[in-house]
Amino acid sequence: MPLPLVPLPRHVQLHDGRAAVALDGAVLVAPAGVAGHASGMLGLPLAEETDLDEASCAVVLSVKPGEGEEYTLRAAHGRVEVSGAERGVLRGLATLVQLRDLDLPNAPAGAIPAVEIADGPRFGYRGLMVDIARHFFGVPVLERVIDLMALYQLNVLHLHLTDDQGWRIEVPGRPELTDISGATAVGGAPGGFLTSDDYSHLVRYAGQRGIDVVPEIDMPGHTNAAMHAIGELTETGQPTPVDTGIEVGNSMLRLSNPAVAPFLAEVFGHVAALTPGRFLHVGGDEVLKMDSAEYAGFIELLTRVVAETGKSPMLWGEAAVAGLPGDALIQLWDSTKDPAPIVAAAEKGATVVLSPGSRVYLDMQYHEDYPLGLHWAGYVETRDAYEWDPLEYAPDLPADAVVGVEAAIWTETLVTEDELYTMLLPRLAAAAEVAWTAQGDRDFDDFASRVRAQAQLWRERGLAFHPSPEVFG
Repeated sequence: MPLPLVPLPRHVQLHDGRAAVALDGAVLVAPAGVAGHASGMLGLPLAEETDLDEASCAVVLSVKPGEGEEYTLRAAHGRVEVSGAERGVLRGLATLVQLRDLDLPNAPAGAIPAVEIADGPRFGYRGLMVDIARHFFGVPVLERVIDLMALYQLNVLHLHLTDDQGWRIEVPGRPELTDISGATAVGGAPGGFLTSDDYSHLVRYAGQRGIDVVPEIDMPGHTNAAMHAIGELTETGQPTPVDTGIEVGNSMLRLSNPAVAPFLAEVFGHVAALTPGRFLHVGGDEVLKMDSAEYAGFIELLTRVVAETGKSPMLWGEAAVAGLPGDALIQLWDSTKDPAPIVAAAEKGATVVLSPGSRVYLDMQYHEDYPLGLHWAGYVETRDAYEWDPLEYAPDLPADAVVGVEAAIWTETLVTEDELYTMLLPRLAAAAEVAWTAQGDRDFDDFASRVRAQAQLWRERGLAFHPSPEVFG
């Protein structure tokens, strides 16, 4: 039986004639940049290379110069060696955790089979968007999401921080945003928000696991929470009523309002200062009542404000109709729309991350009678999330413009942590393999057999999941 690793590595060679490496009593040798995190992941004490002798059982991490995510993992003769650039070593650590924690036919419990793995990703951008605006999920839940992302080699957490129903990030100069709209959510749920310290903690926590955080402040639509908290952002100067529904397209900021541009500069400036990554997501979706000229002007303002922070803009696919700077990243999401404007923007230099709703919107119902989720993009079972090729999804897109894949989970119908994970799993594992593993190496039946073994890890970690009949029979 092959090793049930997810995502499937490029190359795996088992050495059946060699003894497994038992980690009980092992020590960890690692450079400072990854030592603390790796020790915590593996539960191993740190040691120096000079402390080892031939009888020592050790996990040795070797960090090389560079920024790639390729890694090699070798386990034999009482030693496990993981080498690569820093993020490559972190990817190798995730594979090592799976090897240790799964029940494998090639090794006793808690031991690593004698194996050599050489691996690296198909796409450089492999993300998950989590909506905490419709229903709020706080730091402990997001830490567990980050841990799950790291286990499956994802490297971007996109946080949808603002929408009509709630504002979830502290802006010190605008306390009313969180005092008022931090307390609202869909259906009258309690709400909540991230303080600047909370957000910074999550950025560090993700970074230790090789994951960048992309914050999204959605503009110029999806803005009722901002206008409910700050009356000067509305056309009348009066705050709008609270919105606890799930309809879209009913709110927008106006370019002609003199209060808007300073507000954008203040908010994006604060969030940029807390975010070491390259991108700020500025939204741009579902602005249904704004004419094309004003919309293009607003997108130009947003990208200029982002540029002034030293970051690059990320935008939903609708923004492709506006003139975008060359460093823009466009997120294709709407499976029902012609991708021609995005293709045209890509031909002029923009890059694209694929998030088609019919494939990787993980809030879509699994089937017609499923109690959670929506179905505007159809019903998305595990096979649907797996059996597609990002380079064939929009075949007119230049292949070199497609930088990766991002799954998304919107929370209009999701209130509890169990509900969140039930929608994520097993489909997040499918999306992760789409983004990581070469197209020609992927096969759904093989994936399903490996995911059945992964369910053991989910149960051990207390993570709810959907027992997909396509996977579990």
